[in-house]
Amino acid sequence: MRYFLAFAWAAAAVLALTPLLSKLAVRFDYLDKPTERKRHASPVPLVGGAAMFLAFVTGLAVFLGFKDAKHAGILAGCALVLGIGLVDDWFKTKKKEFSVFPRLAMQIAAAVIVFAVGVRFTGFNNPFTHQYVTLPYWLQFVLTVTWIFGVTTVLNWIDGLDGLAGGIAAISGATLFVAAVIKNQPESAVMAALLVGAALGFLRSNIFPAKVFMGDSGATFLGFVLSVIALYGAFKQATVISTFVPVLALGVPIFDNIFVIFRRFRNRQPVYKADTAQIQFRLLKWGLRPPQAVLVLVLVSACLSLTSIIILLLNV
Repeated sequence: MRYFLAFAWAAAAVLALTPLLSKLAVRFDYLDKPTERKRHASPVPLVGGAAMFLAFVTGLAVFLGFKDAKHAGILAGCALVLGIGLVDDWFKTKKKEFSVFPRLAMQIAAAVIVFAVGVRFTGFNNPFTHQYVTLPYWLQFVLTVTWIFGVTTVLNWIDGLDGLAGGIAAISGATLFVAAVIKNQPESAVMAALLVGAALGFLRSNIFPAKVFMGDSGATFLGFVLSVIALYGAFKQATVISTFVPVLALGVPIFDNIFVIFRRFRNRQPVYKADTAQIQFRLLKWGLRPPQAVLVLVLVSACLSLTSIIILLLNV
């Protein structure tokens, strides 16, 4: 019941906040306007990220109560990621490009804060001796920051079609929720339930044709929270094989963007330069309509997530 209430709280909060924030966005011209690369018919409010953030953090306060430094660190990290994302989105409303370096700095700073409060990848269970192997502190830091920054980035990069990032985030969050329940990790389960509720509540306004966009602020926020939930729960006391559970749950954006980065390096293109190399755009070039492309990728994500749950249940 606690998990259901957390889910319902976040979904209801997003459903209530989105229309209110959309009106403010129209009033202050905080709108994503059509361009050659963005071909939506009319300007669209960029407030999905703010709505999901408010739903998630109020849910944390109600259902977890910020009982220790970890909760405060997660909140601070979320605020940094959302804040720099909102600035980035504001530049886009003016059809300008925001420098990549402040975004990198704030996202890495958010990851460092989370690591500092103790949410980190510490090691794994040796499958041969069944002893826990604790990694060196420096390696814990590198792996944790790389994981958080990487997931935050790849979910943002896949946000190219209506409902895609939100749908994948909801499926990934549901997978991490199931993993947390199986491993008896109630705090991780609450956070996952809040995220799934927020993502599904937002999808009501974001399914094609979208009335509201989540913007970079929303996509990076979702990616950041998913990466933190994995560290808070699924990666704890993990075996070598079960460490792949969060990776598979987020498999679509992770594997696709590894391909995209490799391609950009090979072509000597800037890694962060926006283009149409992501899988969603390739599906459109192959003749699929946007809703069809989203459905294909969501189904692939669901299959990978089910595979990750099977791996967890096998207890290998």
